[in-house]
Formats: sequence, structure tokens, C-alpha cells
Amino acid sequence: MKLTSAMVRQTLDQFEAQPIPDNNPVVPELNKLFGDHTFFLDDNGLNIVEPAAADSAKAPEWQVVKVASWQDAGKTSLTPHEPEPTDVVIALGPGSPETAA
Repeated sequence: MKLTSAMVRQTLDQFEAQPIPDNNPVVPELNKLFGDHTFFLDDNGLNIVEPAAADSAKAPEWQVVKVASWQDAGKTSLTPHEPEPTDVVIALGPGSPETAA
């Protein structure tokens, strides 16, 4: 799910990660593999953020979900895997997701 610019900022206030800009050349491949999301890299790998309540994109709580792990200690290669919900829950204000600016 794509997040708005405000939602990305709120996420980064609560989760130490680096967002991958939409204009990064890797994003089309990530979208093919994982769907249309805002992607975040952290020390554990590649993550997305999804509503904690499966039935609502306007949920106040969102969960960080890891979709790929670093393959090497140098963090130069990722290995995709089944989505793994993490213990990280982000409090986001209500608002419909849209493409980040």
C-alpha cells in the first residue's frame, strides 16, 4: 500500500528506516514482487507498512511487515520471503493511502 508523504513522515518518526523513493530504478521490480507499496529498508531488510486491522486502510495502527531479509553482512543483497509481521506497530492518523509525493 502506498503511503502519503505525511504517513511516511509519521512512520519514520516511529520506525528507524530509510524509505525507498518512488523514482528509484528498483521500485518497479519491488512492485512486481510485493505489490504497490511504500518500501522501507532497515537493519533487518526490506519492509512495508500495512493496516494492523485487515478490514480498514484507515486503521489508527499499522504494522511493519518484513518482505525480504539481508542476504549478507554487508547488506548488499536481499532475499525475498513470505511476509513476516514484526513487533513494530506504527500509530498513524486516519487518512486514505495514496501515492507519496
